[in-house]
Amino acid sequence: MTLVTLYGKPGCHLCDDARAVVDGVRADVGFELAEVDITLDPVLANRLGERIPVVEIDGEEAFEHFVDAAELRRRVGMVRP
Repeated sequence: MTLVTLYGKPGCHLCDDARAVVDGVRADVGFELAEVDITLDPVLANRLGERIPVVEIDGEEAFEHFVDAAELRRRVGMVRP
């Protein structure tokens, strides 16, 4: 199954917006979702910093700051098991 990973942190309104878009697409298109709080990992916090939210699809970075629902749906639909 496709894995979508959302990197963010608590209190980040852009992260909340991205999660809402991802959840909406997930309701239509099945995929596994992992959420990662970058504040728990200093290496990730340093690497991603102000770029969050960052969304990866099967380990490949797909979105930064904003998630386009149509593009996420298209990209997740392209991934084959």
